[in-house]
Amino acid sequence: MRSRTEGLFHSVDVSSLTCGPLDETLRMSLRTPDGVLLEARYDPCAAGPADTAVVVAHGFTGSVDRPALRRAAAVLARHAAVVTFSFRGHGRSGGRSTVGDREVLDLATAVAWARERGHARVVTLGFSMGGSVVLRHAALYGERGIDPNGESGAGTYGVGRAGRAAGRTDAVAAVSAPARWYYRGTAPMRRVHWLITRPAGRLVGRYGFRTRIHDRDWDPVPLSPVEAVPLIAPTPLLVVHGDRDPYFPVDHPRALAAASGGHAELWLERGMGHAENAVGEELLTRIARWLTGAPGGTGAAPGA
Repeated sequence: MRSRTEGLFHSVDVSSLTCGPLDETLRMSLRTPDGVLLEARYDPCAAGPADTAVVVAHGFTGSVDRPALRRAAAVLARHAAVVTFSFRGHGRSGGRSTVGDREVLDLATAVAWARERGHARVVTLGFSMGGSVVLRHAALYGERGIDPNGESGAGTYGVGRAGRAAGRTDAVAAVSAPARWYYRGTAPMRRVHWLITRPAGRLVGRYGFRTRIHDRDWDPVPLSPVEAVPLIAPTPLLVVHGDRDPYFPVDHPRALAAASGGHAELWLERGMGHAENAVGEELLTRIARWLTGAPGGTGAAPGA
């Protein structure tokens, strides 16, 4: 398969949602532009009203109520309001997972909800599959989302101005994200591909992981993360990866950082494994400070 035109990413309509108080936890059902209902949760900043909201994109087979995501959200909520949601096909959300393709619409819907709630800054944080989604989302909805000639990276795609305004992010952090599609260089990724591509694997995904996976190949193949990264500037970009990640070796984050042309900040974390299950409180705090622009949000931990 080869990359071709990505479909138009429409504006996100959340005008009918009840905003609710900014100091209360809310659970909502959000509708994406292509009609998928998503379960979502809003947690206020524990320190009081915050200008910034962090929208968190979980990894493959995750969901809004998974313990690792709730633990991460609790740390982030010390610094900002937090929006978490289940991608399509995950948890109680509708639809079927396209493993990083149409999930960009899910993220844009959650970002638009955070803006509808009145937050001046909305930033995104993604883990693993969610990391690839936040990178593509930042490219498609950013200031450079459309090239003057309509050409960018692997092909032509369009993002409406209204959609970019509602769904844009003010900063993006990708943790344990792949740089390229179809990677099978590690045993865990070969198992993931079996889960996605085989009928028996999709049954395991449905009943073992509560993840409903689409049975069709990508058509067209979406812009890869490494192709999306050059389009993200001037939006601030942070790439975080563990040197013991069993899914994606460190050539993935290095490729992402290199593709940014020096725009991205790269943190290679010593002893860290993969995604939200491996991110400790100290690292989450540093990421939160980086996303909110607070002091102490730069660089790796001492000794890393």
